[in-house]
Amino acid sequence: MSTKNSTSAPFPGHPGAARRVSDRLPVFPWDKLEPYKATALAHPGGLCDFSVGTPVDPVPDVIQKALADASDAPGYPTVWGTAELRGAVSGWLRRRVGAEIGPEAVLPTVGSKELVAWLPGQLGLGPGDQVAYPRLAYPTYEVGALLCGAEPVAYDSVDELDGSRVRLLWLNSPSNPTGRVLGAEELRAAVAWAREHRVLLVSDECYLELGWDAEPVSVLHPSVCGEQGHEGLLAVHSLSKRSNLAGYRASFVAGDPVVVRELLEIRKHGGMIVPAPVQAATIAALGDDAHVVEQRERYAARRAALRAALEAYGFRIEHSEASLYLWATQDRPCWETVAELAELGILVAPGDFYGPAGERFVRVAFTATDERVAAAVERLRK
Repeated sequence: MSTKNSTSAPFPGHPGAARRVSDRLPVFPWDKLEPYKATALAHPGGLCDFSVGTPVDPVPDVIQKALADASDAPGYPTVWGTAELRGAVSGWLRRRVGAEIGPEAVLPTVGSKELVAWLPGQLGLGPGDQVAYPRLAYPTYEVGALLCGAEPVAYDSVDELDGSRVRLLWLNSPSNPTGRVLGAEELRAAVAWAREHRVLLVSDECYLELGWDAEPVSVLHPSVCGEQGHEGLLAVHSLSKRSNLAGYRASFVAGDPVVVRELLEIRKHGGMIVPAPVQAATIAALGDDAHVVEQRERYAARRAALRAALEAYGFRIEHSEASLYLWATQDRPCWETVAELAELGILVAPGDFYGPAGERFVRVAFTATDERVAAAVERLRK
């Protein structure tokens, strides 16, 4: 009988046992936070969880109604989505982002993380190609490169990259984790570099409607993309944060129609389909601005309360001019800060989840309820 550990293979005896895709990937970062979560949970006043950044407020009624009204959907939806959905996305981009883009250049996706993880592979990237992403960044940019065998490369400035090897350039503004906003001039420079080197530029703009101390701009805006329009550019958007739809997996990508058409053809073969009721809910969400204003007001109040409490406790907040996070430091290793706050029943994300450059920071998500924010503010008082 074989003594080989069955955990080394996808399943015992599989001929591809030595080639597990998961072996390419880092340890899932959130697993490392579990011991600190256990400590925080043991606090007499309960857990104040500011780590993951998941929405906690109700899904707006107008969206719930649209979902329910579309629930009798026995047939297969299409990968491209309904004409009404693509029209709603196109209209929202025009109204809220200032981008003139036709429905043929829009594609719904099953959550933005799915797209980020699988985009390099769907575009045919592999060994020898580089995927570039910001030095401090959402971990899935790196994962997307590793999944297809490409080389992930972190950068501070696009000018330090090898334009002959980079095939996909990620931007993220407003940033996760820092909340930093790239101005139009910085975006134009990145677009110019990408076009000079024939690199596809993909901008993750999931927090675009959550600017606080700065007004985020899309790469699809004419002031950024210029006379060439959207050639060589894609923008990724999500309704998870602005509409509390993380559980719906409602998102889309838009931009260069040639690239969007290629993704459509690939994703049709993979059956990467947004459910019909979610498509209907997305239409309702994009057509209603009132709930976005209301949610912004909730987040603004939580942000102000947590920021003041953290600064009074001795933290320095850097960037954080947009998104749903405060990028905070005590000028010491992030895990020491995580441990200290866990003793107060407060759970935050260590900055090194987002790259070595974050090793002295923590990310504090202000997506908890008003009651939990108030509890944390009280605990942070010395």
